[in-house]
Amino acid sequence: MPLAFSVVHVDASAVSAGVLAILCPKGSLVPAGLTALDDALGGALSRSFARGAFVGKRDEVLHLSGGATGPERVLVIGMGVVTDGPAALKRAAQLAARRANGLNTASMAIIVPTGLNAVDLEQVVIGASMGAWEYRELKSPPTEPRTTLERISIVVEDEATAAAGLASGESIAAGYSLARRLQMMPGNLCTPDALADAARDIAARHAMDVTVLGRREMEALRMGSFLAVAQGTPQEPRLIALEYRGAGDARPIVLAGKGVCFDTGGISIKPAPGMEWMKYDMSGAAGVLGAMEAIARLKLPINVVGLVGAVTNMPSGTAINPGDVVQASNGTFIEIVNTDAEGRLVLADVLHYAKKYDPVAVVDAATLTGAVVIGLGNSLMGVLGTDATLVQDVLAAGARASEPGWELPLWPDYEEQIKSDTADIKNTGGRAAGTITAGLFLKVFTEGYPWVHLDVAGTAYSENDLVSLPKGPTGRPVGTFVEFVRARVS
Repeated sequence: MPLAFSVVHVDASAVSAGVLAILCPKGSLVPAGLTALDDALGGALSRSFARGAFVGKRDEVLHLSGGATGPERVLVIGMGVVTDGPAALKRAAQLAARRANGLNTASMAIIVPTGLNAVDLEQVVIGASMGAWEYRELKSPPTEPRTTLERISIVVEDEATAAAGLASGESIAAGYSLARRLQMMPGNLCTPDALADAARDIAARHAMDVTVLGRREMEALRMGSFLAVAQGTPQEPRLIALEYRGAGDARPIVLAGKGVCFDTGGISIKPAPGMEWMKYDMSGAAGVLGAMEAIARLKLPINVVGLVGAVTNMPSGTAINPGDVVQASNGTFIEIVNTDAEGRLVLADVLHYAKKYDPVAVVDAATLTGAVVIGLGNSLMGVLGTDATLVQDVLAAGARASEPGWELPLWPDYEEQIKSDTADIKNTGGRAAGTITAGLFLKVFTEGYPWVHLDVAGTAYSENDLVSLPKGPTGRPVGTFVEFVRARVS
């Protein structure tokens, strides 16, 4: 059941909820607006602040029992030293909802003593939805009844003014939830056909056009690069195109995503430890589908095409071998020196296919390289592109969405690393500058439009608990896609 959000204008002491979460920056004193609540708690808030039991460090949590009336529990959540207000609010709301969801309550209220504008409110809604999100579809019902969060109210100064931020926050939160659900599904359930069905469902609910190409249609289009990855699996590969039309005949933006539903590495097989995480190799595709869901709910007056290349990468007697040469749909001959560098083979034909839409810009996302994790860790996505202005627009969109990125150069000297003795190019240039050479490989297939690539291998999912979110899917880059598209609305 999706979370129900609302806004209310009420004194904190009068909040009727199982949990009241107060989001506070570092160094705060008990705000004047919370004095009645503090009185109801017997002065527990002011004593905690005065004694240093709570100072507002990032992710700090103070848990108090409620008074005889009002909220049953109070959580005070630290935001740290705030340099980016919306990002700090989003993270604090995530943590608040995650904590509240474990307290056996159906309702939570959130209050920010400093007040909220529409942008802040949107981020609180998104954060709370993400923090409360769980994937329980494949777990047996608990032996003891468990109450989970169903309703979240946000305390605001003006309910009418807050309505727009609430609605947009819910729309984007729905996109994140859809993406994370697809990411979390195991590879035997989240197949290429399952991604196609998800796209059809989005199209049916939002009156979009959807096209799904299979092996035969891709053969007719000479997509030898994409189909090379599909050689080793009996599962039908799918190229999915989802078209949202909010601006008549205007040229669209294209969002493209790598959808490798499970990646064994193929003949260049991955080590067994940790291979189960490779169900997340379709996170770029999940980001595209989640963004299309959010864009449609926002009813943005713009045209957007979402493209997904969906396949599994398996070893078998028919799988591609290192040293094989295939031809992509733009005519480029590719020597495959490592079958575990398969995402770029899929995206090569997807990016060339994007040209048919005469796009004003193309932005793709993929869990493409381990090198980006070595270089940028798990907080920054790698950003590379052919148009300097477009790169900056995407970086700004990521910053607004609390999904920061860092630009890496498509330095021409590195093209030497992907030159092949046998074919035009090879699909990997080795370990050195691995994210950059992968970007240079993709660039070959982007002629005719400005293009940016997001390498989200370090940010789309986490193998460790993130405090505000559990380990697993993060839904990135749904927010970056949505913010980028919103900024292009004329």
